[in-house]
Amino acid sequence: MADTNNTQNAEDIRKDLEKQIADLKKEVTKLSKSLSARGEEVYEDLRNQAGDAYEEASVRARGAAQQVRTQAHAVSEAIRDNPGTAATVLSSAGILGFLIGIVIGQAMNSDDRRSHRWY
Repeated sequence: MADTNNTQNAEDIRKDLEKQIADLKKEVTKLSKSLSARGEEVYEDLRNQAGDAYEEASVRARGAAQQVRTQAHAVSEAIRDNPGTAATVLSSAGILGFLIGIVIGQAMNSDDRRSHRWY
């Protein structure tokens, strides 16, 4: 009789565990579907945001390109109208850039580095 109670008790526990496992499997399936749906929503949101950012950047780039073309046209007109002045300005800018390069080169070449020179 004790053996029958133990067998029935074990059978009840086994059935209860099987039910719990089945319930857990259902819950995992629901969570998986929920996560999948949420992932798709996040993906779509990010995709839409990226598309909007691309469109905005594209519009700005077109505006900047148009502005550069306008400025380039204005500069070319000024150079055509005043070739002597343009040559003087460009020569002065070149000389100024050369002098700045020399000053920066001298500033970077400290006394500690003098021993590493090849000459």
